[in-house]
Amino acid sequence: MTPQKCARLAVLAAIGLLLLPQADAQPAQTTPPPAPQAAEPASPPAPEPLPGQQAQPPAAESLPGQDAQPPSVNQPAIPDLPPPGEVQQAPPEPAPPPQAEQQPAQQAQPQRPDLGLRVELEPKAIALLKAMSERLASAKTLSFTAISFYESPARTGLPLVYTTLSEVTLQRPNKLRVITPADGPPSEFYYDGKTMMAYAPDKHLVAVADAPPTIDAMLKAAYDKAAIYFPFTDVLVADPYKDFSEGLKLAFVVGQSKVVAGTTTDIVVVASDAVQAQIWIGAEDHLPRAFRATFFDEPGTYRHAVEFTKWRLNPPVPPGTFTSAAAAKAPHMQFARPDAEPPKHQ
Repeated sequence: MTPQKCARLAVLAAIGLLLLPQADAQPAQTTPPPAPQAAEPASPPAPEPLPGQQAQPPAAESLPGQDAQPPSVNQPAIPDLPPPGEVQQAPPEPAPPPQAEQQPAQQAQPQRPDLGLRVELEPKAIALLKAMSERLASAKTLSFTAISFYESPARTGLPLVYTTLSEVTLQRPNKLRVITPADGPPSEFYYDGKTMMAYAPDKHLVAVADAPPTIDAMLKAAYDKAAIYFPFTDVLVADPYKDFSEGLKLAFVVGQSKVVAGTTTDIVVVASDAVQAQIWIGAEDHLPRAFRATFFDEPGTYRHAVEFTKWRLNPPVPPGTFTSAAAAKAPHMQFARPDAEPPKHQ
């Protein structure tokens, strides 16, 4: 080897020794080398954001040092896309959520029958309803015992059944007494043609209010003022058939039963847009023996039922039947609905 080559090698070796510490001293400043490597994949992200225009933010975040490049590449490409209208249609796409929210409300009424304008009234069913109504309306006085069944949801969501027993005495056109000893808190209701009283014997409190001159008008006033409602109202009014036939869409005869009330009954079903009712009518005396109703708009479509026993038509009514000495002596309270807001004390 010549002396000149040896001198060159020596110089190169010295230069290499000088460069080694400089390369070791700059590990944190190695960003320039990765930069060109990262710049190469920057080109693929450019086409990715174009179809859905959702990949632009990730591209900017992945290359914080090259934020200026993606806008220069993507922005001119966006207006050049043929489907810019699709971007404007993107806001209407969230419209399905409100529709999805409305679906439960529409699905909450699957029980409502689609009767449309169709009216199907079997002549035999109408004849049985009229015979029952005429028998009730023609009685000047009547009395009966009614056992009412109510369904209410339990903690499981399934219905529980509650019952009440009511002893009813009526004198047309303007007197009524309803005594309900059980179940639940006992109650007594009196109407003498001028005044109605709701008496709670266990608390010895009475609510008193002026009343209209007929049973029909009084029943409406009692409900409006105090939410008092009797599930057997349809047999108390002056014209029961009018109540049953109002809005009637369906009426048909199911057949006969020898089980209900221990006698033979004709089973009639009536339905309107609001309720379906099944009625057991005595085949011989034409008196109602049982009702079973389901209201389509009621949550859960719970069933309400009434069984009638101890019918007496035109019995003698003793004086004082439609008033109460104990109720008259009880402290008075306001005749008001239970769902009314309590008065505010200033």
